[in-house]
Amino acid sequence: MNHYPKLFRKLDLGFLELKNRVIMGSMHTGLEELGDWNRVAEFYKSRAIGDVGLIITGGIGPNIEGSVLPGASMMVGEMDVKNHSIVTKAVHSAGGRIAMQILHAGRYAYSDKAVAPSPIKAPISPFTPSELDEEGIEKQISDIARSAYLAKCAGYDGIEVMGSEGYLINQFLVSHTNKRSDSWGGTYENRMRFPLEVLKRIRKEVGKNFLIIYRLSLIDLIPNGSSWDEVVYLAKKVESAGANIINSGIGWHEARVPTIATSVPKRAFSWVTKKLYGEVSIPIVATNRINSPKIAEEILVEECADLVSLARPFLADQDFVKKAKQGKGKEIVPCIACNQACLDHTFSMKLTSCLVNPRACNETELIYKKTEKALKIAVVGAGPAGISFSITASQRGHAVTLFEEKPEIGGQLNYAKMIPGKEEFFGLIDFYKNEIERVGINLKKNFRVQKDDLLNFDKIILATGVKPRESKIPGSELAENVFSYQEVFEKGANIGKKVAIIGAGGIGFDVAEYLASRGESPTLDLKKWLLEWGVVDPELERGGISLDNKKDFEPDGREIFLLQRRNERLGKGLGKTTGWIHRKSLLKKGVQMIGGVNYEEVLSEGLVVSFGDEKKDRKTLKVETIIVCAGQESETKLAKSLAGSRIDFQVIGGAEIAHELDAKRAIDQGCRLAAQI
Repeated sequence: MNHYPKLFRKLDLGFLELKNRVIMGSMHTGLEELGDWNRVAEFYKSRAIGDVGLIITGGIGPNIEGSVLPGASMMVGEMDVKNHSIVTKAVHSAGGRIAMQILHAGRYAYSDKAVAPSPIKAPISPFTPSELDEEGIEKQISDIARSAYLAKCAGYDGIEVMGSEGYLINQFLVSHTNKRSDSWGGTYENRMRFPLEVLKRIRKEVGKNFLIIYRLSLIDLIPNGSSWDEVVYLAKKVESAGANIINSGIGWHEARVPTIATSVPKRAFSWVTKKLYGEVSIPIVATNRINSPKIAEEILVEECADLVSLARPFLADQDFVKKAKQGKGKEIVPCIACNQACLDHTFSMKLTSCLVNPRACNETELIYKKTEKALKIAVVGAGPAGISFSITASQRGHAVTLFEEKPEIGGQLNYAKMIPGKEEFFGLIDFYKNEIERVGINLKKNFRVQKDDLLNFDKIILATGVKPRESKIPGSELAENVFSYQEVFEKGANIGKKVAIIGAGGIGFDVAEYLASRGESPTLDLKKWLLEWGVVDPELERGGISLDNKKDFEPDGREIFLLQRRNERLGKGLGKTTGWIHRKSLLKKGVQMIGGVNYEEVLSEGLVVSFGDEKKDRKTLKVETIIVCAGQESETKLAKSLAGSRIDFQVIGGAEIAHELDAKRAIDQGCRLAAQI
């Protein structure tokens, strides 16, 4: 039975046939820069084996000035062709199709060699680009076209031209970044000359029977972005210039609107793609926050697009498409859009991976082989570390008993799922429940383990997690208005209208979001989310962004102080690509963020604080409730009881290291340990 008939229709382009309507979207992984092309090949091959219709590589630079940063992968010569041929042969051997994305970063290039239509520095880069002259423009067009030709020589089925997200081509299109007065600027006809010349030159270089995808920015989400009339006009001209498919681009990297984070509603921008549907005769691709076959099918059924592009879901599960085709949707490892091991790594110049799947980009390094000797293993604690270890060890053939003292599995994930904007954690916990049952783990809930319970096991893994660090502020031990974050989430603490949150790490921000929100989460209500972030129909406002949405968005009436000891910007340690979203969200909700705070005393009327090393400006914050989010301690009670006994055990996850809550580290550690046993 075909559960998703639209998703699994073939697409015949005449010279090329795609087996289904699923594209693995472009992602920077850092693999190409390692120089191990067999490792790159294995990454893409495994997704081809997983039955994705078309793979698009991470962005490849056409020259040095267009590279995203020094040392980034380029397609400029014979050696590049040779290296990339390893990838294309591997993908084709698995029955897959693959296209290379050509990305010219323009002013986003992290280099003093950056070039752009005008010398305007991007807010996300320290470098001011050099303005391109006529000769320079010709060079960029020629280099991009040559990269396309070399991609064809390397065996690619096609290329994707990155014309969105605020990169060079996009920079030529809008007056925000193109201040030229020559034939490459001024009127829209002049500004769109650059992308059209690029496409025409590429088609001339590669011939008729070669796939060209153009990534077109449908909604820029910046002031002075493209109007909708301009978007439609460009799309038609792109088709005439030789593109076979148009892929949706959503937002510039510098836009102050989240587009792919977990707080963004699912398929949040398919309505924009639908606006373009029917305006051109070539296929259109929908993208952004599509992470299940059900959602993908709905988009196609509703005629929002002809194809769907998923990127990060293929980090989470290389077999996404295969499982969907087999009707095994519950077995798909869910992408929770956290960005922690993918985009955060990319922008920190680390190798990409995936929080829920540490094997992503480590396919040749982290291997789960069937065990030659099955062990009887006890795992204590069904949080991220314990669950990931248990599932992996069981898949390898070990007999695993998983003990959990609470009624539900998930550990700290059960707190995360309660935060507005983090509803994806519900799906992750459901996945874990299904997998525990499917692989045959003996789960014992509501079970407080004692030493004698562990005597008959070959291996003991303690994943007992963390507990909140207790407050040491004078007066807090006697106060009835002081709670830990755990008490807030688990016991439904009676929270007043005026609240002080002590600690502004990830947990502090989560608690603030939890308390500041009211009604249904915007992540579950697209209209509410669009209103909160000022996103409007691009027919109404250029770039689809309203500059004044404050009067329409009403935050909750609760007064919240988010406090930290360090005298620096709050949220500095949050995720590199999501921290700004959390800060902006709380500011919209009226949360007061204060750094450099000394916690002097808890009184019945509130929290006494002072500021700086000199402890100046002592005052009482008149709050009804104080919530302590000042870190965690490892839960070591069981480990201490086993110490000195004959029982051999190993501690993992938060029980080993309690510094911040780090599901990424816990899951990675659990999987890697299970792979070795």
